[in-house]
Amino acid sequence: MFITIPLLRKWLWRVLVYILLSGGLVFTATPFIWEFSSSFKFNAEIFGYPLTIIPRNFTLSGYTRLFSGEEIPFIRQFFNSSIVATGYTILALFISSLVGFGFAKYDFRFKRPLFVITLATMMVPYQVTIIPLFLLMNTFRWLDTYLAVIIPGAFSGFGVFFMRQIMLSIPNELLDAARIDGASDFGIYLRVALPLSGAGLAVLTVLFFLGSWNDYLWPVIALRSEEKFTLPVGLATLLGLYKVEYGMLMAGAFMATLPIILLFIAGRKQFVAGMTAGALKL
Repeated sequence: MFITIPLLRKWLWRVLVYILLSGGLVFTATPFIWEFSSSFKFNAEIFGYPLTIIPRNFTLSGYTRLFSGEEIPFIRQFFNSSIVATGYTILALFISSLVGFGFAKYDFRFKRPLFVITLATMMVPYQVTIIPLFLLMNTFRWLDTYLAVIIPGAFSGFGVFFMRQIMLSIPNELLDAARIDGASDFGIYLRVALPLSGAGLAVLTVLFFLGSWNDYLWPVIALRSEEKFTLPVGLATLLGLYKVEYGMLMAGAFMATLPIILLFIAGRKQFVAGMTAGALKL
């Protein structure tokens, strides 16, 4: 079979792409594989040389001690993180989609300045807001409660901007038809706009859940009781002054990673589709 130059270039380009993707996969997956492997090792083997992927002295002590609750109430803190991340994600999705729908489909006074102010909130460093936020939570008496780690960050400038771009792609004729049928403004948002914005909501769900699940700085400031700690804060308490059980720490880190991986696998199609949805609408 005769191979033409353009066909050869196409094959070479495809091989190069596969090589680069395989290299990226190895580069990305290696830390997770090493983390999972280290959760079954003792400290001496974790820091031994040469590094090993398959444990020479297999042990489940890291997991048994973790779930026993002797060092930290791991199951309770895992539950805390689930409550906080789920509550934060639902509230942030509702606010972002509702405000984005308003900016996309309604004309009102000061619309453009308000949208510019919303975008400007993304330029303010998070660390700058910590002290005022702490004083505000103290005034509301929300410190050491789930409200303090769920509500303050529920408004997202990026989420509003992203959902506005998604809502702009919804034909106005569908909204007018719903109005003719007697639907209220909130009914149009709930029954027409939201179902047509599933791809964008999937993207924000992953981003919001991931950000809340991994958040450490604000929960460690706002929460005081060990039984109310989220998982990142609880795992940080395993770092002792003179000794650290890295096997147990790696076991906890791996267990904390599982929900994010499962969430992304479950919504990967919607996530990829939503990354480009509405990208050309300005």
